[in-house]
Amino acid sequence: MDGTRRNNIKIGDAVKIVEKKNQGNGKLTDGVVKKILTNSVEHHRGIKVMLENGIVGRVKVIK
Repeated sequence: MDGTRRNNIKIGDAVKIVEKKNQGNGKLTDGVVKKILTNSVEHHRGIKVMLENGIVGRVKVIK
């Protein structure tokens, strides 16, 4: 599913995100969405979320 569209992401979804510090190397972090931070309907680099463990990043994969 597409992580660039806000309506595809729900609180509680299992996702893979890229943190700001890992944008250059593409390392993905697994987690569960706690909060959706991007207000716009779409973002070309991925919707920004906060995971349950507090890590913030942009959604690349929705499991």
